[in-house]
Amino acid sequence: MNDIEKRVILCFSNVFPGLSEDEIRRASTASLAAWDSVAHVTLLSSISEEFGHDFEMEDFEELVSFPLIVDRLENPTPNA
Repeated sequence: MNDIEKRVILCFSNVFPGLSEDEIRRASTASLAAWDSVAHVTLLSSISEEFGHDFEMEDFEELVSFPLIVDRLENPTPNA
């Protein structure tokens, strides 16, 4: 596990307490009932603060799972 994954897991833990690390790694909006629109904004805000990364509006629609979030942080898209 790399540093980005560890930090994202911490953010998930703060928003979704009680999930195991394995559950967090598999988490998506489709699989986690507690991941509603409010939790989504809270989670991405927490990640934004943790990484000093500003998300675009499109990101809120696209970043709907742990793997997608980690991938975006590891491979940021250049600003056009």
